Amino acid sequence: MPNTFGLNRTLGGAIGVIALVSVLSCSAVLITRNQLQDATDARDRSNQLIRGLDAFRASMLNQETGLRGYLLTGRDNSLEPYRASRPVLDETITRLRTLIGDDAERVRLLTDAVTAARTWQADIGEAATRSAANPATRPEAVGIEADGSGKQLFDTLREKLAAIETMEGRTQAIQNAQVTRAERNESLALWGGTLLTLLICAGIGIAIRRLIVRPLVRVMSFVERVGSGDLSGRLEAGVGGEVGRLATTLNAMVAGLSDLAKTNRAATADLSAAAAEIRASAQEQAASVEQQFAAVQQTAATMDQITQSGAQVARRATEVVATAQATAQTSRQGLRAVSDTAKAMDAIREQAEAVAGNIVSLSEKTQTIGDIIETVNDISERTHLLALNAAIEAAAAGESGRSFSVVASEMKLLADQAKAATGQVRGILGEIQRGINTSVMLTEEAVKRAAAGKTRSDTTQRTIEEITAKVEEGAQVFQQIIASTNQQQLGIEQVVGALQNIRQASQQTAAGTRQVESASANLTELAQALMTLAERYRH
Repeated sequence: MPNTFGLNRTLGGAIGVIALVSVLSCSAVLITRNQLQDATDARDRSNQLIRGLDAFRASMLNQETGLRGYLLTGRDNSLEPYRASRPVLDETITRLRTLIGDDAERVRLLTDAVTAARTWQADIGEAATRSAANPATRPEAVGIEADGSGKQLFDTLREKLAAIETMEGRTQAIQNAQVTRAERNESLALWGGTLLTLLICAGIGIAIRRLIVRPLVRVMSFVERVGSGDLSGRLEAGVGGEVGRLATTLNAMVAGLSDLAKTNRAATADLSAAAAEIRASAQEQAASVEQQFAAVQQTAATMDQITQSGAQVARRATEVVATAQATAQTSRQGLRAVSDTAKAMDAIREQAEAVAGNIVSLSEKTQTIGDIIETVNDISERTHLLALNAAIEAAAAGESGRSFSVVASEMKLLADQAKAATGQVRGILGEIQRGINTSVMLTEEAVKRAAAGKTRSDTTQRTIEEITAKVEEGAQVFQQIIASTNQQQLGIEQVVGALQNIRQASQQTAAGTRQVESASANLTELAQALMTLAERYRH
């Protein structure tokens, strides 16, 4: 019985079955995974509880060890384990109460153990440390710790903690069994779901191959025969659904192609003949247009050369005008520079004359200084004679004139220094006088050269003015030449524009003719291709 299901429903059903099995497998795995996680968490809490019980015992043992060390040695640092273990014990008790939760039996046992620990801390630990702090009561402290009541309290808390640990041991055994069972259930769910999914996928693959792949293989074989040109065969619609409708559609398409091949042969023959006639006409028109285009091209090239020559002449004339204008501008700048130079020469001459006057005045002042030096020299010689006379008088006075002799020697020394200084100043004044004389001669020479430079600059100024006038006249002549050349250039450009329009029209005509020829050649090739294609199909 042929299958009546469509491809969509077939594939959709297969995918739905796989998705359903996957969801069920994942659900089973998640359930077992949650069970395993719960069992593992419970076991972890039980392990934490046992570690807390060990910490409870260790804390109490540290307190007892610290207390005994303090009682034996009497040193305060021996109490460090005792003091450090008290807050640790408080934290451990709080954590144990949290881990035990609402279990009444465990709560009762933990309460008894905590009571025994607190009693030991209050009655044994605190009492012994207070008594041991005083040397007079230290024996009483040792007696408090050694009377046996502390050991009873420790036995009580160890017994209660051991009972809790025993209960947790039984609970851990149960939890380990639950963990093992949850791990086994998770493995079974995972592997069972995987195996079931693989079996369903294998069944769906077999069904798809029988219902879809095989019919599609027959359809592809038929399509390959049609592609190779065989239109004589037909495809049997052995299945329903989309594959059956595809077979019916392909049969109708092959029948249409067979009719089209018959019609195409006649139309291709007519198209080939028409394309040959169009191509011959286009070739004749193309030859005529090519001759016309060559003539216009040659004329346009000649006019382009004339235009380029005129433009070159205009550019050269423009460059000459620009050069003349630049030369005139340079001449005017040179004229201004010469004028400035003449003014500078006048200023230099005036300054040189002023410098000469200042030097003459300075020479007169140096002469006055020389007179003053002569006066100072006379004073020093008179002082020297006066000091000599004073020394003679002091020697004649004997012992009473000794101090006056010292004054006379100092005056003589001062006179000698003044004379030496006047000699040096006179030498310096001589050098200054010689320098002043040299400066006067140089200044006079500078004034003469400034006057000569002024004369030359005036001559240069007149020459540059004549050159500037001639350059400006030449620039005006070249501007007139440029204006005439520009008018000729405009006329030539109008002629060139007309020739370019004719050349563009000729190019467009030639291009159109070539397109017509190319189109006719393409039509011929198309007709041959259609004929070849039509001959491929057998019907």
